[in-house]
Amino acid sequence: MTAAAFFDLDKTILAKSSSLAFAKPLFQGGLIGRSAVLKSAYAQFVYLTSGADHDQMEQMRAYMQALCAGWPVEQVRQIVADTLDDVVDPIVYTEAMDLIAQHRAAGLDVIVISSSGTEIVEPICARLGVDRAIGTQMAVDDEGRYTGEILFYAYGEAKAEAMQALSAEFGYDLATSYAYTDSITDLPMLEAVGHPVAVNADDALRALAVEREWPTLDFARPEAMRAATRGERAKYAAGGAAAAVALGAAWYARRQRHR
Repeated sequence: MTAAAFFDLDKTILAKSSSLAFAKPLFQGGLIGRSAVLKSAYAQFVYLTSGADHDQMEQMRAYMQALCAGWPVEQVRQIVADTLDDVVDPIVYTEAMDLIAQHRAAGLDVIVISSSGTEIVEPICARLGVDRAIGTQMAVDDEGRYTGEILFYAYGEAKAEAMQALSAEFGYDLATSYAYTDSITDLPMLEAVGHPVAVNADDALRALAVEREWPTLDFARPEAMRAATRGERAKYAAGGAAAAVALGAAWYARRQRHR
């Protein structure tokens, strides 16, 4: 058995909600109207400033179910593929990419589990170079259109269940694995591994991380990273390596105290 590193996507690797980030391309593709774009922009603002609790996540699920019903799946995939660079590249945290690279260099598989749809999550994760990606799966009818039914919602306890299933399939040892997320709604994901880490944590998760002595990380705005020179990127990489060492030392010290 080997360890793995499990990452949430939104506000952990990306600075925004991956689903809401594609509102403009979906509008340009004729799949949503202006009112939906405005709603998505407002939802993005709320998400960035205060995160999303359980009720908001449930509202988002119902909203996306109603919005996506009838969309041609292939058109959605094409829109994502055509606009991936413009939409995603500017919102990737450099620190997250450094952390992913460190885990892969140490021989760990990197898995992303996100509540966004698989048609969005999978191409993003392919571009990021992670090993596996799991997203919300929606039912598709015989004509290749979304029915509006959700088959698997990658949220809350379902994320932990997916991690356990991957562990059984690929031989991951969750007790020595890592998990990174920003939201208290992902608590089951963090509790499923031996090394939970709160990243850009909302208030509830940050308080819990302090209480349980979990490591916390705060990533900078990606706009600053996007303009970084090669030398600055090296500085961030060195800082990420130092952070990883510090996390390991803190974790070891905590375990020694408990012993």
